[in-house]
Amino acid sequence: MKNLFVRSSARRMACLAVSGLAVSLAGGWGVSAVPAFAQNVPPVSSQPSSVPTPTPRSVPSSFADLANRLLPSVVNVSTSAVLKPAKTDDKGPDSSDPDGPQVPPFQPGSPLEKFFHDYLKHKPAPNHPPRRQQALGSGFIIDASGIIVTNNHVIEGADQVSVTLQDGTEMPARIVGRDSQVDLAVLEVKPKHPLPTVPLGRSDRAQIGDWVLAIGNPFGLNGTVTAGIISSRGRNVEHGLYDDYIQTDAAINRGNSGGPLFNLSGEVIGINTLIYGGAGGDSIGIGFAIPADDARGIIDQLRRTGHVSRGWMGLKFQDVTNDIAETLDFHKPDGSNGKGTLISEIDPKGPAAKAGLEVGDIITRVGDHDVTGQTMPRIIASILPGAQAQLTVWHKGALKTLPITLGQSPTPPDMPPSDTHQPEHRHAALGELGVTVSSIDADARTQYALSDDQRGVLVSRVETGSPAASRGIAEGNVITQVGQDQINTPDDFAKAVQRLHDRKKTEVLLLVQDDDGLRWVPVPFLGN
Repeated sequence: MKNLFVRSSARRMACLAVSGLAVSLAGGWGVSAVPAFAQNVPPVSSQPSSVPTPTPRSVPSSFADLANRLLPSVVNVSTSAVLKPAKTDDKGPDSSDPDGPQVPPFQPGSPLEKFFHDYLKHKPAPNHPPRRQQALGSGFIIDASGIIVTNNHVIEGADQVSVTLQDGTEMPARIVGRDSQVDLAVLEVKPKHPLPTVPLGRSDRAQIGDWVLAIGNPFGLNGTVTAGIISSRGRNVEHGLYDDYIQTDAAINRGNSGGPLFNLSGEVIGINTLIYGGAGGDSIGIGFAIPADDARGIIDQLRRTGHVSRGWMGLKFQDVTNDIAETLDFHKPDGSNGKGTLISEIDPKGPAAKAGLEVGDIITRVGDHDVTGQTMPRIIASILPGAQAQLTVWHKGALKTLPITLGQSPTPPDMPPSDTHQPEHRHAALGELGVTVSSIDADARTQYALSDDQRGVLVSRVETGSPAASRGIAEGNVITQVGQDQINTPDDFAKAVQRLHDRKKTEVLLLVQDDDGLRWVPVPFLGN
């Protein structure tokens, strides 16, 4: 499990998952109470004011009732992954990290050189069981049947995921779907009884200055509640293509990843994801949450299909700055500079070209949404491929409306683990090859240290003296292709092999993955 940092001389950005082989809390905290004093309020002037007086909004005297109601719906997400050797593990000590421990030079090939290299690189001894890395995050329940939302970076790369409820109940979880571009994931558990849930609210209605509550498990401290306000909206922190974060000063830390940000109605208006922090990644009161209105459609797709399909227009664009607007004489009816996205490049075979858009056009609206260079990717990506949208375009001094049918984004989606939706037939025995294959499930991922996105079928048995055994195929290998056909289930494998057998082929070409990587293996049919 990785922690992500964007560093500068003054600040650090960190994803909030707590990661490591162990989380230990030593010593204690000294807590000092600071009394709060009411400020002296100056008398209200009797002079008339042109500024309208806002309607007074009540300040809660306590969050206790709200916190008690919401806590049962927030969970601890724990993941485990096998640490895989680094690609540079076969290099000598001179390849060590310059920021890490410095290694004295030893005679090449000497026992001391090997000892220090293996020690500092944490290289396991032969036949040593694989080392595992643990990580912690947060999540919240949106469906009483056991559907949970968290961040993708909390579960990315994990081969085991478990969820712990507020009452201490721990359950294994499966990854229903995930999306790295917005950093969301959906998990499922199988509880014995319906679970308490929380609804997704309308984050677009949230205002700067509104009270919010963050609940999560910072540093493994379950059920931590913090309060603050919305500090800003629409923050672009250059963390991804779809930056549109809610900024809050509610204290969130590593381990809060995937936890909910609530409004005072108990609705989730954000998913806590990033912080600006000090040297240790601790909270300094600047945290960021994915808006619920951005997440809602992503969560729905992940629940239905396990991945996200995004619309694509086939163009490149940039934000219209004030300088660009002035240069192009692009103004609103009131005379102020116009807002939109300026097209800089068009794919000649893409949907934009077919719709009649040109380089230099400015898109001001997509459907009912005003767009800028920041919001355009998010709005377009929220439209399903094949759907039609109406564009309002500023073209050579005049506005016009163009219909466009969006295509499929060329960026491949993040697919869930193959064991998310297990096939009807989980095993297939092929006597003509002398091999039995099985679908990849959570147990197989743990036993054979397979990644969560591993595709193919697992070789679960090889007959002694069989054609497969003669070509070096062994139990624990993964077969990913038969010839040019990608396979993901035992039925896929059996059908692909049968097609070759029916065509009177004498052997089948398999793409096999083992500890050394991928290799093509021609395996003859029995009797050839």
